[in-house]
Amino acid sequence: MSDAAVTFAKENGERFVEELKALLRIPSVSTDPERAADVRRAAEYIAVELRRIGMENVRLIETSTPETVLASSSGPGQVVAAREGHPLVYADHLHAVPAADGKPVVTILLYGHYDVQPPEPLDEWKTPPFEPTERDGDLFARGSADDKGQVWMHVKALESLLATGGGRLPVNVRVIVEGEEEVGGEGIAAFVREHPDQLAADVALVSDSEMFAPDLPTLCVGLRGMIYTEIEARGARTDLHSGMYGGAAPNPLVALAQIIAKLKDESGRILIPHFYDHVAAPTAAELKAWKALPFDEEHYRETEVGSTELTGEPGFSVLERTWARPALDVHGIAGGFTGAGAKTVIPARAVAKVSMRLVPEMTTAESFALFKTYVESICPRGITLEVRLIHSGDPTVVSTDNAFVRAATSAMHTVFGKETVYIRSGGSIPIVGDFIRELGIPSVLMGFGLPDDNIHAPNEKFHLANFHRGIESIVRFMTSAGA
Repeated sequence: MSDAAVTFAKENGERFVEELKALLRIPSVSTDPERAADVRRAAEYIAVELRRIGMENVRLIETSTPETVLASSSGPGQVVAAREGHPLVYADHLHAVPAADGKPVVTILLYGHYDVQPPEPLDEWKTPPFEPTERDGDLFARGSADDKGQVWMHVKALESLLATGGGRLPVNVRVIVEGEEEVGGEGIAAFVREHPDQLAADVALVSDSEMFAPDLPTLCVGLRGMIYTEIEARGARTDLHSGMYGGAAPNPLVALAQIIAKLKDESGRILIPHFYDHVAAPTAAELKAWKALPFDEEHYRETEVGSTELTGEPGFSVLERTWARPALDVHGIAGGFTGAGAKTVIPARAVAKVSMRLVPEMTTAESFALFKTYVESICPRGITLEVRLIHSGDPTVVSTDNAFVRAATSAMHTVFGKETVYIRSGGSIPIVGDFIRELGIPSVLMGFGLPDDNIHAPNEKFHLANFHRGIESIVRFMTSAGA
């Protein structure tokens, strides 16, 4: 079945790319309320295609997202508001025939997301972010690699198998595609928690990650967790004139600067008491394997980061710092006057957005509690704080000792002609933890992005050769898993 499906995919490769371009033209920015109709349009586009290729029970599942505030004035987990979420896309095909030897039919859950990050700053794009453009073998557009291009690999692998398999698949398949991954994924988390029977499977296939290097087949076996927070500082009742009140009135922007300066020391070590108490170190075998990877620190600094030097905790390699150590970063500070010219104002309030990446053995609840307690303890005089948890996700490490990882490894070896490497990722995919906790299934993280694909940045791209090889890899993985 796999060879015929691979031939079909190659013969229809140009059509597959044109269909992907149509999806990429939809500006499904989940964080922008003005794009809500576009987000839904992207969901409908995928649903229509799943129905066309022969998937069954295709539907949109509406979601609502609880917004919780964990602050000094309200208890942890208090729901203060709810908003309408973006829809999930569901489909299934559950007609696989049992093997002659009586081996149980395998069910695979395919996961991805159709929402994208905001495209700003627009002036840094060489071509418009929602006008897909091919250059030098790459497809440039917001969402091309993260994650529409990789979602489309799943859809086209299914089409290739159904079209050449007499309308049957080698395994049972459920598909769930969400529209809120870039804003925390609370909607799908609630659905998984409340309706686990509708997603029952033996394994999840997630293509929302990258290869370690071009032409190097890669499986990601570890993800950092995340807590994303806001710190709101309030001073006076209203904005004040700095000439009349400067030197007497508290300044929330200064307060936030003072708080942020005390979150990490100059070496990059996080100063929150007990934050490192439950950090699990990578195994000796992992560290040995990481040292064998084709990693050039200077190339990483100059090409991927683009800074004069790298920072972080001393005593750990770059891969250790980004894959297996906690991190804390500030993403934005808002407040006061930032327009052209001058306005001598002491703002009444200011907000900072701060996230922390977590590693195995750390929990989101404990880590947030430690952060909140510490921030409140260093609050400057005259300032009232609220510390809000926006969203979170657990860290995960996936065992490589299972049949599905072996099937994925074999599939990618056939396609790339090279041994597959196992890596961790510094990023977070919260749903992987939900699949483990709520569904009791492992995830195979088989992604085909590249380190220089500029995800979340201007000029995002997806290497088209990887798009086509991804389709073939998924076809061969599903065929092998069902054998």
